[in-house]
Amino acid sequence: MSKIEGWLGLETGKLADFLWNLGAKIAIATIVLIIGFWLAKAASKATKKVLLKRDTDESLISFLTSLVGMLIKTLAVITAVTQMGVEMTSFAVILGAAGLAIGMAFSGTLSNFAGGVMILLFKPYKIGDLVSIQGETGTVSEILIFNTILKTPDNQTIIVANGAAANGNITNFTKDSPIRTVNWTFGIAYGDDLKVARELIHKFYDEDKRILADEERVVVLGELGDSSVNLACRVWVKNEDYFGVLFDMNERVYTEFGDAGLSIPFPQMDVHVQKD
Repeated sequence: MSKIEGWLGLETGKLADFLWNLGAKIAIATIVLIIGFWLAKAASKATKKVLLKRDTDESLISFLTSLVGMLIKTLAVITAVTQMGVEMTSFAVILGAAGLAIGMAFSGTLSNFAGGVMILLFKPYKIGDLVSIQGETGTVSEILIFNTILKTPDNQTIIVANGAAANGNITNFTKDSPIRTVNWTFGIAYGDDLKVARELIHKFYDEDKRILADEERVVVLGELGDSSVNLACRVWVKNEDYFGVLFDMNERVYTEFGDAGLSIPFPQMDVHVQKD
């Protein structure tokens, strides 16, 4: 045992005391981490409970609860390191150097944190809004420190980085308005009866009670295309009825236009060959 003690720079007979002290420090540090992470979870729940009682905005609740948990976990890690015998001055120097390297490596993460703060300050969207961010469309379910969680109509979960969300284009379909428009472009063949097509679409409008009767209903000739006469159609619906009305109208047009003598043409090109 004397060789090991000499290698560790200990006096003869001190190895047992060294191992005992080291084991005690590791045990204390482990207990600190366990208690710290438990406190982080409990504090997050308590923060959420208090904010809910005060009718705080849901977006702010999710952000603050995750922030409180992260801060307490960070303090627990620092405390555990100091219990291992690392002096705070030395630890601060090491942490500063590591922070610089980590900051450069995780600059995107810091950007996401700043983006989360900007989203909470300027509120381009909130929990429950139907939005399109970075080409992804869904309902905002959570706004966290680094990410925004979206739920799609088919119940998929999409995680969007807050940095990209704050610095990119955001389409909010529900902000400050309980209703929105549904837009379609339906094509019929050249030679089909335009009047019949208009009357049939208006009939679909009247039969769908989700379409708001006191708002404008549009069926106009929008474009003379290369292979079809395109009708531009628009109605107003409640936000929650958007996808249902959109999909049901598409199905009715596809299944019932043929019975009315209307056809939905596909893109085509006529080639004329002339012999000299």
